[in-house]
Amino acid sequence: MKKLTIATRVSDLALWQAYHIQERVQAHYPEIEVVLNKIVSNGDKVLDKPLALIGGKGHFTKELEDAMLRGEADMAVHSLKDVPTYIPKGLSLSAVTQRQDQSDVFLSHTYTSLDELPEGAVVGTTSLRRRMQLLKKRPDLQVKDLRGNVNTRLRKLAEGQYDAIILAFIGLSRLNLLKDIPYVEKLSLDMMIPPMGQAALGIEIVENNAKLQEISHFLNDENTYICTQIERDFISQIGAGCSAPVACNAVVEDEKIVFRVMLGFPDGTNVMQERVSVKISDTKDLGSTLAQKMIDQGALELLKDAEKIAFKDEMPQRL
Repeated sequence: MKKLTIATRVSDLALWQAYHIQERVQAHYPEIEVVLNKIVSNGDKVLDKPLALIGGKGHFTKELEDAMLRGEADMAVHSLKDVPTYIPKGLSLSAVTQRQDQSDVFLSHTYTSLDELPEGAVVGTTSLRRRMQLLKKRPDLQVKDLRGNVNTRLRKLAEGQYDAIILAFIGLSRLNLLKDIPYVEKLSLDMMIPPMGQAALGIEIVENNAKLQEISHFLNDENTYICTQIERDFISQIGAGCSAPVACNAVVEDEKIVFRVMLGFPDGTNVMQERVSVKISDTKDLGSTLAQKMIDQGALELLKDAEKIAFKDEMPQRL
């Protein structure tokens, strides 16, 4: 292979991620020319609707996958949290890079922390997962939708449209956007469980190419791959999409996997929650097994009801 083409979205964060992988591959394989195919995804075009109403996370990956299937790219770099559990035939999710800080972060120009927010304060997020966990802890808050790219969201905060907003720490850190926010508080994994795959990059490739498999093996981090596969197995088994308030996160702690999951209504009620700790060697089928346990306890019925009320004031947009 003389040339490797990487498909990427064109958002600032997506480009940072793609350039990062480009640099790693070029440094390790100097004989290969690595170029980017920059693609505007549908998820980047529609910024005035909650993601769940335009088809979910697949709208961030479909155009990149189509380009690979047409032979216009060999590899795609995704934020793993945006990658659906279904991978199209002819492609494979071949590697997951070492996960960085998975925390969500509280940002405000007025209040130092989530606990300091007064009753009725307005917090911005369009994530049903964050909405559920915020209102479980602070049912007195007003949670309002927050769409747009990262810079747009920070501008809305600075303009006073929100008392605080909640975003993923890793994207803000990578783009050096935290320096101008007066009050920043990382939220613990027990207080705000992240979504599947947060803070890891998913490497998707065209199948049946030995060189691409070799490059993927170089990029892969085994512990991160194990943890994120547990999360993806859980989501796949329970059938949760963007319109379902579900949080799940697996981490390595003291040679064990700690797996946290939560699901419920977007208003923070009717919550089901589990936290298990097992040896790394015993994690086979952990995600699907825990999902089945929660299904047996009524999780599917709960999620069905949760989806009915998630966006009851909005009509889904067919695209």
